[in-house]
Amino acid sequence: MSKFIDRVVLHVRAGKGGHGCASVRREKFMPLGGPDGGNGGRGGDVILEVDPNVHTLLDFHFHPHAKASNGKPGEGSNRDGKQGTDLVLKVPDGTVVLDDDGKVVVDLVGSGNKFIVARGGRGGLGNAALASKARKAPGFALLGEDGEEGDLVLELKSVADVGLVGFPSAGKSSLVSVLSAAKPKIADYPFTTLVPNLGVVSSGDTTFTIADVPGLIPGASDGRGLGLDFLRHLERCAVLAHVVDCATLEPGRDPVSDVDALEAELAAYKPALDADTGLGDLADRPRVVILNKVDVPDAAELAEMVTPEFTARGWPVFEISAVSRAGLRALTFALAEMVEQYRIAHPKAAPKRPVIRPIAVNETGFSVIADPEEPGGFIVRGPQPERWVRQTQFDNDEAVGYLADRLARLGVEEELVKQGAEPGAPVTIGDVTFEWEPQISAGIDMVPTGRGTDIRLEQNDRISAAERKHASRVRRGLVKDDEE
Repeated sequence: MSKFIDRVVLHVRAGKGGHGCASVRREKFMPLGGPDGGNGGRGGDVILEVDPNVHTLLDFHFHPHAKASNGKPGEGSNRDGKQGTDLVLKVPDGTVVLDDDGKVVVDLVGSGNKFIVARGGRGGLGNAALASKARKAPGFALLGEDGEEGDLVLELKSVADVGLVGFPSAGKSSLVSVLSAAKPKIADYPFTTLVPNLGVVSSGDTTFTIADVPGLIPGASDGRGLGLDFLRHLERCAVLAHVVDCATLEPGRDPVSDVDALEAELAAYKPALDADTGLGDLADRPRVVILNKVDVPDAAELAEMVTPEFTARGWPVFEISAVSRAGLRALTFALAEMVEQYRIAHPKAAPKRPVIRPIAVNETGFSVIADPEEPGGFIVRGPQPERWVRQTQFDNDEAVGYLADRLARLGVEEELVKQGAEPGAPVTIGDVTFEWEPQISAGIDMVPTGRGTDIRLEQNDRISAAERKHASRVRRGLVKDDEE
């Protein structure tokens, strides 16, 4: 038996970008082949797409983790890495995406509507792309970036024109079954309906959808019964119809008090999509009162007594019987007319032309602030310097020197001097903290000494080619260890 799931927490993670390749072309009779390392591939995105064949969030309930594939690293011979494959998740029409704070990120309505919820990381540049006049054969490449990740809340809000509200066992499911081809569960006990049911109704030239929401009780807006879980399915409805059981035998209940109790719950519930739907609060929606079960003699008399009360409020009143189907024709035409009036007043917006926005790569904004936790320290913030730090391979001195040059050209060194940074001051960029050394000649073209090295950096644990050659001669007994 399938379950109806209309709210899930989804953990999304986009793919990582592939690392760039640091390679030198090596071919016979070509001693100076030059760098030929390719770029890493971009990580895959996580995309939500509306699919009319999907009606529930059940798949995400059992599989709450979604991860796109990673980009492949670059290779030699100028071969770029393969890009990661985008992960497209199918969601029902009417899915609302919220962040951890409950803020609406996007409202997915309309078949084929797409939204990227997590973007894949950029791939790192290979040393062929980093070659310049001063650095003709870089001995390093840039690392790929991590993809975006986070937790999202998916809520399904039914897309229906008319919403039926009422107490349990008021006959809402029976009404949907006789007005449309839907076959909801019908029984003679309360809370038979545990999930919203949708039906399509045709009346003349107008076709509209009708939603049967599980029965509401006083306190539903505060979480009593099933109301709080399913009141959100009324947010998109243009017309609300009160279905009143005129044949109830429960003491203390009558049609007027039932409607007043439900009106209080509708007024207390605040939709989260006011700005998106343009319909306002539930208390402001057009109303229809449906007095059901008038095939019972006592119920017919009660309906006749309370009709003037609802008419005085300006609400249309219809006396019907879902069993004998009395009064259904007039009700159907009235609902169709109200829906048609709403559609005329709120025409559908023309589909927007797709706008392609390239990913910005030259964000130059940055800021330098004093570190509140480290006396004399500073924090550099900005998308560009933070991305450069993530792309740097810190066990490669040449890569670190390249990072220092980029930061100096951006103006970070100059700003630190203006703010009074002292030599050795801790400077934090992203997740990395440096000891600032202003005496390093950053930002100017330096003559590289060897692949993977930088003479401006005092700390250099790499073994030079001359040292390796000397160690080899010592092992072979050609020279002594203390001889040069």
